[in-house]
Amino acid sequence: MIYSNLKLGRTNTFCAAVVAITGLTACAPANQNNNGQLLAEQSAFMQQFQPYCGQAFNATIVQDNQPSPAWDHPLVVHIRDCEDNVVRMPLHVGDDRSRTWVLTQHPGYIDFQHIHLHEDGSADAVSPYGGQTLASGSATIQAFPVDEASKALFIENGLDVSVANTWTIQFFDAKTMSYKLSRPGRIFEVQVDLSQPIDLPPPAWGYHD
Repeated sequence: MIYSNLKLGRTNTFCAAVVAITGLTACAPANQNNNGQLLAEQSAFMQQFQPYCGQAFNATIVQDNQPSPAWDHPLVVHIRDCEDNVVRMPLHVGDDRSRTWVLTQHPGYIDFQHIHLHEDGSADAVSPYGGQTLASGSATIQAFPVDEASKALFIENGLDVSVANTWTIQFFDAKTMSYKLSRPGRIFEVQVDLSQPIDLPPPAWGYHD
């Protein structure tokens, strides 16, 4: 399964595994910084996760203008892996452990991907998808407009409305992190309560401890 190698491998191992399964290149760099340097604001943003690495937290939907029963379950965000320039965060929705958010810092930008796996560890038809920063952002907020590979994946799967997606991750303070999806006519936001760690959930699908 994909994540069996992730604990030892770096992000290139992750991307290779995903591309092998999906045939996509969503992990490929799109806007390289010619000087090969990591941006200070983005490095500071990635460092925001360090105090919470290895811990799990309750989360709550605070905005959703198209509510779905699929989200009517307890939410848990597990900030599971913090490697060099990579953060992986499984999102548990009740007993559904299919989702993982992956942030990867490259020279000049951060890549943000959503990984969806089935219980047997195989990739969902709509996975991976996400976007990349187009600006330096700040230590507390980064925005990720949808990338070209994800647009193609959405269109292929009849999700044309998603080609205008932008995802935003923001730290309001040391106690609250936000994940937000926005596009014309759509807003969805989850806030993560970082003030009180909770018991760790079972491994996300595809992970092996």
